[in-house]
Amino acid sequence: MTLPAASPVIGDFDPLFRNPHLATLAGNFWPRSLDEARFPASTQFYRPQRGVTIKVIEHQPIAPSHGQIVFLHGLEGSADAGYIRSMSQAALDRNFGVHRTNLRSCGGTEHLSDTLYHSGLTSDTRFILEEIRRRRLGPVSLVGFSLGGNIALKLAGELGQTELLCAVSAISVPLDLAACSRALARPQNFLYNRRFLSRLKARVLKKAGSSPLYSPAALKDVRTIWEFDDLCTAPAFGFGDAENYYRTQSSAVFLDAIRIPTLVVQAKDDPLVPFSVFDHPAFLSNSRVELLAVPNGGHLGFISRRHPRFWLDQVVTSWLAAHEPETVP
Repeated sequence: MTLPAASPVIGDFDPLFRNPHLATLAGNFWPRSLDEARFPASTQFYRPQRGVTIKVIEHQPIAPSHGQIVFLHGLEGSADAGYIRSMSQAALDRNFGVHRTNLRSCGGTEHLSDTLYHSGLTSDTRFILEEIRRRRLGPVSLVGFSLGGNIALKLAGELGQTELLCAVSAISVPLDLAACSRALARPQNFLYNRRFLSRLKARVLKKAGSSPLYSPAALKDVRTIWEFDDLCTAPAFGFGDAENYYRTQSSAVFLDAIRIPTLVVQAKDDPLVPFSVFDHPAFLSNSRVELLAVPNGGHLGFISRRHPRFWLDQVVTSWLAAHEPETVP
């Protein structure tokens, strides 16, 4: 279903930039703050399996928390991504605890894990959720951005009816990994393609010194994300090739199985995620999955012309507060 733009929880979005590329760049570079003096950070290390350690930055509110939010960043991002920092601030102001996750080998943690991350790697996040639940910190929600959104939706589908999560939100999510990989290779997206590829190649070069799974020898000929995933990601995780990796790890496959409140926020002009991938029957047939689609916003942009500047932060934290359970199972 599509939420009405004038919902009392959602509010209208008046974009500062109607050009999708400007919106995308603004979302990435706009200064954002997280008051760590008021909400001090602690570092948590989670070890979901041998050879894998995940670094998570945790903040707790001053008052007793209403619940906890685990954040997952996008491709080649980290826990310090601007969109995570500003939404963490909004969440803490609402008395949510915050857990800013560095996906496997991200955020300067290459030395902590034998392998890299991938778009459908849900086991690490599930382990983190289990550990937070074990600590009895309150109900837990999951928020994913871009690639992290794919992980969040896929995990929600894998879990189905679950006590690990009370709600999920995914923003600018590549529901169909193959379609989005092809979109990224379009000439108009060459800047994004070049940036992601250069960072991924650099990460493989770092891993090559410590892990036999990664060899930089053939990287010089790789020109697209599809080629990178075909050469590196798919073989390293046993998917064979990129086509099979995309087919099995796309969150679109898991939408029908979601049984907890889920909000997907998407700009129709996202240059990296074709809006056609949201023509998915689950948005009509699965009452637990809500789609908020706005005309403008680019990819993880959503910079508002009016106050509050970071419209997305208010949208998601308000929605999560409205879906917070009264009791913890």
